[in-house]
Amino acid sequence: MLVRYLRLLWIQLRASALLAAQYRSDFFIDGVIAIFWATTALIPLLVVFRDRQHLAGWTFGEALLVSGWFVLLNGVLDGAINPGLQAVVDHIRKGTLDFILLKPADAQFLVSVSRFEVWRVTTLALAGGILGYAFHQIGHGPSFFGLASAALLLAAATVLLYSLWILTVSAAFYVVKVDNLTYLFSSIFDAARWPSSVFRGALRFVFTFVVPLALMTTYPAEALLGKLEGTTLVYSVLGAAAFAFFARRVWLRSIGRYTSASS
Repeated sequence: MLVRYLRLLWIQLRASALLAAQYRSDFFIDGVIAIFWATTALIPLLVVFRDRQHLAGWTFGEALLVSGWFVLLNGVLDGAINPGLQAVVDHIRKGTLDFILLKPADAQFLVSVSRFEVWRVTTLALAGGILGYAFHQIGHGPSFFGLASAALLLAAATVLLYSLWILTVSAAFYVVKVDNLTYLFSSIFDAARWPSSVFRGALRFVFTFVVPLALMTTYPAEALLGKLEGTTLVYSVLGAAAFAFFARRVWLRSIGRYTSASS
C-alpha cells in the first residue's frame, strides 16, 4: 500500500515538473518574485535590529534563524500544500469532486498531491542561504543533535501546516466560499517570522497552543541553537500527530456532507 502511494506521489511530482518545463519563462519570473518576496520578508527584522542588539532575548543572528525557517515553511506551504488544496475548493464548489472520489485511492491523498509548484524550489534555496548566513552571524554551526531535532520539527511543522489547511478546506463543505479564511490564515502565519517570546499575554498563548506558530519556526530555531528542551520536542511531535488525526476526522466527516453534481 505504501509503495503504491509513493508511486502516485512520484507521478504527480513528475507531471508538475513537466508542466513547469513547458513554461520556462514563467519559472524564471516566479523565481525572481520568490527572491523579491524573501528579501522583503527580512526587512522588518533589519529595521528592528538597526537600533538594538537584542529582541526579547534573541540576537540578530538567532532571530534570523527564525525568519529563515519562516521562509522555508512558506516555500513548503506555497509549493506543496496550497496548490492541491486550493484546487479541491473549486471541485467542491462546482460539484466535480466526484471524479476524485470515484478513483481507487484515498481522496484526501489525491487532492493533496494533485499539483505542485516546482518553482518554489527557489524559495527553499533562499531559505538555506538565510540559515547559513544566520549561523555566520552567530559564529558557529549547529550540533548533530540540533540538526536532527530541527529535521524532526520540520516534519512536524509541515504536518501541522497541512492539517490546518485541511481544516480550512473542510470548511468549504459547509460554506460557499472560504477565501476569507485562507487570507486570514496567511495573515496569521506572517507572525511566524518573529520569535514567539516577542508576543505577550493572550497572543503568546494563541500562537503557542491554538495556532502553534512557535512549533513551526521558534522551536526549530531553538533546536538548531541547542536551546530546545527534550520534553518540548516530544510534546511538539505528539501535538502535530494529534492535530493531523483531528484534521483527518474532520475531513472524513465533511466528505459525508458533500453533494455531487449528479445528486
